[in-house]
Amino acid sequence: MTPHAPVTEKGLLERIKNVDRLFALTVLVPTVLVSVYYGLIASDLYVSESTFVIRSTQKNTPSTGLVGAFLQGSGLSSSSSENAYAVTDYMTSRDALAAINQKEDFVTAYGSGRGDFISRFGFLGAYTTFEDLVRYFRRRVDVRYDTDTGITTLSVEGFAAADAKKFNEKLLELGEKRVNEMNARAMQDTIRVAQIEVNRAEESVQRAAKSILAFRQNKSVFDPEKQSELQLQRAALLQNELVSNRTQLAQVQLISPANPQIPALKGKIANLEAEVANLTHTVTGKSDTSLSIKSADYERLALNREFADKQLSSAMASLEAARSDAMRQQLYVERISQPNAPDKAMRPYRVRSVLTTFVLGLIVWGCLSLLIASVKEHRD
Repeated sequence: MTPHAPVTEKGLLERIKNVDRLFALTVLVPTVLVSVYYGLIASDLYVSESTFVIRSTQKNTPSTGLVGAFLQGSGLSSSSSENAYAVTDYMTSRDALAAINQKEDFVTAYGSGRGDFISRFGFLGAYTTFEDLVRYFRRRVDVRYDTDTGITTLSVEGFAAADAKKFNEKLLELGEKRVNEMNARAMQDTIRVAQIEVNRAEESVQRAAKSILAFRQNKSVFDPEKQSELQLQRAALLQNELVSNRTQLAQVQLISPANPQIPALKGKIANLEAEVANLTHTVTGKSDTSLSIKSADYERLALNREFADKQLSSAMASLEAARSDAMRQQLYVERISQPNAPDKAMRPYRVRSVLTTFVLGLIVWGCLSLLIASVKEHRD
C-alpha cells in the first residue's frame, strides 16, 4: 500500500477551497459560532422551580370520568382551572414585572455585569425600554399549568441561584395576593345585589317608623286599637254602673216617690249616660277625631311597617346566604413545593444547542441544494 502524502499548507488551502460554499454558510459557520458561544462564552443559568395548586372550598357535584373524580377529590373545579390560568397569565404580566422591579431589583440581577453580553438584559446597550424588559422577563420566567393534575409549575432562570429563588418567591407571593384580590372582588360582586336589597328594606322600615311617629304626633294617639279597647272597657263599666243606678232609682221611686235621693240619682244617671255616650262617640263616631277612623289609618301604617320588617328579614337572610355562598367559593393557593436554590446550573443546554444548530443547518443546506439543482436543471 502506498502511504498517503503528508498534507501541506497548500493542500489544506486547496481542500478548503473545494468545500461547498453553501454547506459552509449554512452548516459549518453557524455550528462553529454556536459551539464557540456555548463552549466559551455562554453563562450558566440556574433554574429555581416551585409548584402549587389553586383550590376551592366549594364542594363539587358528582361528575364522571377519572379527571373529574380527581378534581373533586383534590378540591379543584372548572372555576379553579379558570382562575389558575388567570394567575399564570398574571405571573408573566407587565404588572408582575413592575412589582418585582420596583427598586430595579430585576434589572440589577439580569443587567450589566451579570451573565454574558448576549444573555444579559440590554444586549450591547440596544434594548433598554420597559417593553424590552418585559420580553426579556418572559424569557426568564416560565409558568406551566397541567390541566390533568391542576398543578402549576413556576420556573425562574437566574445567573445566580439566590436571584432565581428570590424572584420565584416574589412571583409566588404576587400570585397569592392576586388570588386574594379575586376572592375579595368575587365576594363584593356576590353580595352587592343582596346588600342593595337590605339597604332598600332598611329605608322602607325607617319610612314606616317615621310615618307611624308622625301619625301619633298629629293625631295625639299612640295605638288607636288598644286605646279603643280601653275606652270600651271603661264604657262597659260605666254602663254597668248606669244600670245599677237606674235599678236603684226605680226601687226608691216605688217605695218612696218623695224620697230626697231621687234628684241626686237622676243627676248621676244623666252624667253616666252622657259619659257613656261620649266614650261611645269617641270610639265609634264618624268624625275625624274618633278612634275608629284613626284606627283604620293606623292599621294601614302598621301593615306597611310589618311588611317592611318582613322585607328586611328576608333581605338579611338573602345577604347572609350570599355571604355563605361567597365563602364557599373562596380560592386559595396551596404550595406543593417551595422555591429551591439550585446548586447546579441546568441551562443553557450546550450540547443540545450545538447539535440542533448542526441538524437545522443540514436541513437548510439540503433544501437549498435541491432548490439550486432544480433551478440549474430547469435552465439547461
